[in-house]
Amino acid sequence: MADVLVAMSGGVDSSVAAALLVDAGHSVTGVTLKLWGGESDSGCCSVSDVDDARWVATALGIEHHVFNLGDDFNTHVVDRYVADYAAGLNPNPCIECNRHIKFAKLLDRADLLGFDQIATGHHAAITELDGSFYLTRGADRAKDQSYVLYMLGQAQLRRLQLPVGSMTKDDVRRIAEERGLVTAGKPDSQDVCFIHSKGGREQFLGNRIPLTKASVVNNAGATVGTVSAVELVTVGQRRGIDVGGNPDRQYVTAINRKSNVITMGDLADAHRPTVDVGNLVWASQPVVGPVSAQFSAHGPIARGHLDAAGLLTWDQPQIAVAPGQSVVFYHGDRVLGGGIAR
Repeated sequence: MADVLVAMSGGVDSSVAAALLVDAGHSVTGVTLKLWGGESDSGCCSVSDVDDARWVATALGIEHHVFNLGDDFNTHVVDRYVADYAAGLNPNPCIECNRHIKFAKLLDRADLLGFDQIATGHHAAITELDGSFYLTRGADRAKDQSYVLYMLGQAQLRRLQLPVGSMTKDDVRRIAEERGLVTAGKPDSQDVCFIHSKGGREQFLGNRIPLTKASVVNNAGATVGTVSAVELVTVGQRRGIDVGGNPDRQYVTAINRKSNVITMGDLADAHRPTVDVGNLVWASQPVVGPVSAQFSAHGPIARGHLDAAGLLTWDQPQIAVAPGQSVVFYHGDRVLGGGIAR
């Protein structure tokens, strides 16, 4: 049995993860990471979430602590999010939070406090193959979170437990209900934890960087509309842009930040034969050759060929991947690694 530090967000998944670890005989300590101190209505990082986590820990008979990592969160997640949008990129703050905070900083604290392992309530699993550890998809495909954990390497995977990864969400809630945990019926967290639904992304960014008006043109170069903030538009986007009554579904096919012009086209125009992927990280060995790839958390999976420089050539053209999006490579259900579209 191991000494396990389990991250307890105040949600049902991490609550049941802690309960399962206790049932397995581990010495378990719960910790809630206090990350965002601003206004939020996403069901994450609030005082009530800390209270829920503490209540569950008390019910399970385990210690509970709160680690305030707000400064690190601001530096690695919030500031990065703002800077990426200012630079015309499409960031994924949940991935950067997992990369820099929920695993890197949590493991650092676990080392300082003498814990053997860490655990979370993510819906994914870990398997060992030929002496290496790999992340695999969770049993509940609708809740699978392997995409947002692609950056985990051997040092992290060998010390990580994901107790609910082999379960469906319904199973998780059933166990929580049977144990009378206060989080049993709690809704899942939604969207970005530091973006309030009332003002949304536009207000959040507008309070931090100047937003720039842009023209919208069609493939022929004719102006068909405008947008109030080019920083909020991404390649492949099809909602939220008025294209002058065009009856056909239109997509953003290009964004020129120098001239602040957005080009729209039809579905065929929005497809690309390749995507260039940088900042590559691998679970074990670098991969070159045939891969399956996913470029959004619950998006389509497509096959292609990856070269050593990170150029992924699709077997069939795919909807354009916006710069800044993560592209994650799979072999079946096994995560090989991933990177960020350039």
